[in-house]
Amino acid sequence: MSFDANAYRESSLSGWEEASAGWIRHREAMRSWSEDVSQAMIEAVAPQPGERVLELAAGVGETGLLAAELVAPVGGAVISDQAEGMLDGARARAAELGVRNVEFEVINAEWIDAPLASFDVVLCRYGYMLMADPAAALGETRRVLRSGGRVGLAVWDALEANPWAGVPAGVLRARGLAALGGEGPGPFALGSAERVVEMLAEAGFAEIEIRPVEMLRRHESFEEFWDLSLDLSRSFHDAVLAQPPEQIELLRAELRAALAPFEAADGTLALPGRTLVARAEA
Repeated sequence: MSFDANAYRESSLSGWEEASAGWIRHREAMRSWSEDVSQAMIEAVAPQPGERVLELAAGVGETGLLAAELVAPVGGAVISDQAEGMLDGARARAAELGVRNVEFEVINAEWIDAPLASFDVVLCRYGYMLMADPAAALGETRRVLRSGGRVGLAVWDALEANPWAGVPAGVLRARGLAALGGEGPGPFALGSAERVVEMLAEAGFAEIEIRPVEMLRRHESFEEFWDLSLDLSRSFHDAVLAQPPEQIELLRAELRAALAPFEAADGTLALPGRTLVARAEA
């Protein structure tokens, strides 16, 4: 690898622990943005009553909890994340929904502490592209799936198909502050159907299917978008808040101008995005 994988893993873990409070605070907004993606993943793998499901990099567990309800009452789900703070949010959401056939485990998806062929379904929404070694994580996913088991995953399509991230990235890049994409882990590291198919095949999966899912991230105002971006995106937060106050205000004004094409007359924003949902069999 061309980067320090262990240092990245440590930084990633600390970053997600720090971010978990914001993700829990804004879980309703994020649920509204991604519910179509979670539904597409569930439809792709079709969890059946009595099956056992593992969700990796679960965050607050939205997709795994949907699956848990479908495999009940005999089946169950393990909702996992590397960050204990995220699992606190998942536990709270499960209690809110009254879902009882779930367990919660701290797991790094690159080495899953589970026996061979112990799950029927593995789910991972927006996780593999952020891992230091996604190939290893997919290999582990294949190992813990029984023969004929299904994986359902979601990754962001190319940056160009996601103005909600591409526009802020362009504003930062113009000032030499940061850029999304490129080498190494990141939100768009697996942003092509061809790359996803290749990695799944290399991990030993078959019957691979890819479905693009269009989505809209709606915000009541630019101010809401700005505050949420600072609260939810570690890279945006660090790049912006490292600047002196006058530069922050300039960045804010430039970003608002760049997002003007997506702003309605009432000030609300509707930012397009595209996710790739993949399904494959072990």
